[in-house]
Amino acid sequence: MGFMRGVAAVAAALALASAAEARPSPEEVLQLDTRLALELTRHTPTTSPPVASRAFAYLYVAAYEAVAGGSGDLVSLAGQLDGLEPLPPREAGATYDEGVVLQAALSTAMADLYSHTGPTGQRALTRMAERLADGVADGVPPEVEERSRAQGEAVARHVLAWAEGDGGAVVENMGFPLAWDLPKGDGLWVPTSRIVQQQLPLLPRWGGNRTFAMPDGAACPLPPPPAYSTEPGSAFMAEAEEVLDARRGLTDEQRAIARFWSDDPMLTSTPPGHWIAIAEQVLDAQDADAERRVEVLARLSVAMADAFIGCWHEKFVYNYVRPVTVIKAQLDPTFEPLLITPPFPEYPSGHSTQSAAAAVVLTAMFGEDFAFTDASHEDDGLPARSFPSFEAAAEEAAMSRLYGGIHFRSAIEQGLAQGRCVGAYAVALRTRP
Repeated sequence: MGFMRGVAAVAAALALASAAEARPSPEEVLQLDTRLALELTRHTPTTSPPVASRAFAYLYVAAYEAVAGGSGDLVSLAGQLDGLEPLPPREAGATYDEGVVLQAALSTAMADLYSHTGPTGQRALTRMAERLADGVADGVPPEVEERSRAQGEAVARHVLAWAEGDGGAVVENMGFPLAWDLPKGDGLWVPTSRIVQQQLPLLPRWGGNRTFAMPDGAACPLPPPPAYSTEPGSAFMAEAEEVLDARRGLTDEQRAIARFWSDDPMLTSTPPGHWIAIAEQVLDAQDADAERRVEVLARLSVAMADAFIGCWHEKFVYNYVRPVTVIKAQLDPTFEPLLITPPFPEYPSGHSTQSAAAAVVLTAMFGEDFAFTDASHEDDGLPARSFPSFEAAAEEAAMSRLYGGIHFRSAIEQGLAQGRCVGAYAVALRTRP
């Protein structure tokens, strides 16, 4: 029902545009395709948070390059992003329609990046592509439309060909390996779910994927987490006791925070989708044009994709145990986290890493102490939350995992530190002459 509601909302927006007899502008094309991408992410079973971050990154790099090719104010990311070669050039002196170029690039990229979605998603993709293609081409001379569409498709195919070699293009068994040598020992991760598929960790090789802006998955390393020890008063047990105490004494506000940032796959557009939605709300409030939108969304999505690669690299360096395992064994056998414990090692916190990376980018793009209200989950019955800055939002997102009972404080604090490191690489990209 949620997916159909989302598709219906997109269709309604298209109908309003048609009724007004106005061609969708490039920024409107980007808005509508973003709304569809968030819905597809939410309702495609194989789209775990790392996979979602990858799809967003390639989608918005394609969008950025489609717009940059016709702009005198944006420079290509070719030669800056790892392995991205120069994009197909435009024909010198020829006329292009920027809306047609962008729509063709987005539709081509989305059809590939969400090719694994179900029949309803496929129908939504086709309907969106057809209706937007007709809308943006209204009044455009046929030869300009043909040239523009071919250019947008060529840009997208170039980006998609680049994506094929990154190590994350094929996700089998929903990301769970059929075989994996699971390290064993005190303080190491063990499965926390009874689901057969989840007896091995999600995407254990993801940290070896090719990165976007940072050099590789090991570029933002972390110190070891507290050494495993069951001795009372040890740093390890102090962190376990903090999680237990927090769970026992959760306030209504802390519960609300945990739920707001949970962003579970298949129920939401995942953590990276949440930050895309935040950026969209800010851009909408500023009535941003297409150039500004693709600049923000490309930087943001690249930072989050790199954040998941870096985070997953460190997760499988340390293979750290989850709070639920320790607390049940050592402190309280009746303990149950507020949130479902994800099926992979604990340290560092993925929410913390990707939220801090996102906050670094958005702070660089919109400024320090930029106050905003996030209404991303209002349709799901969760009230909007307001923040004095992107950094404050990232810190709340990070702490939500302790309130949820699924992360220790060290994973949260070090995840934030790692995300700030990752985000700096995306901020260093040159998008303006």
